[in-house]
Amino acid sequence: MQAIIICGLPAAGKTTVANIIAQKLGLKVVGGGDILMELAIDQGYDAHGLSWWDSKEGIEFMKQREKDTEFDKEADKKLGGKIEAGNVVITSYTAPWIAKKGYKVWLVASLENRAKRMSARDGSSIKECMRIAQIRDTENSKHYKAMYNIDLGNDMSPFNLIIDTNDKEPEQVAELIIDRINKER
Repeated sequence: MQAIIICGLPAAGKTTVANIIAQKLGLKVVGGGDILMELAIDQGYDAHGLSWWDSKEGIEFMKQREKDTEFDKEADKKLGGKIEAGNVVITSYTAPWIAKKGYKVWLVASLENRAKRMSARDGSSIKECMRIAQIRDTENSKHYKAMYNIDLGNDMSPFNLIIDTNDKEPEQVAELIIDRINKER
């Protein structure tokens, strides 16, 4: 099976949906963020858990990556190898644009819903999560535009499927993706 690549803005549901798909299809999940966290740990950061990216330290690492794109290039190279091999579910901001292979899905969610999800996950206020999501949206967009000329959140050209997750449970989203892949085989 070709790699399934899940993309979307922070807290759109990428990791949750990827884990459900992987469980249903017996695949492994590999996250671009996980690879970057391993590289952050190598740099002395205490990078653990999904909420780390929303922390002061996670945002600091994001700023360090702006100055040194080698972190991202190394992570993308590792992801590229996994995508080529197939039989994996990938979560990544860049893979849909840089990988030639894979079934590519964009998950849409409003800022408010993403903040609610972050709040439930991290235990922070919705207002604080909205602020953090806006920072991450802006920083990620600038970073990937400068690095790869990716218009994150606006250029939908690489995607096989776009799903609005605002009114759907993660299981429904996963089923929609699996059904579409099965129909297109």
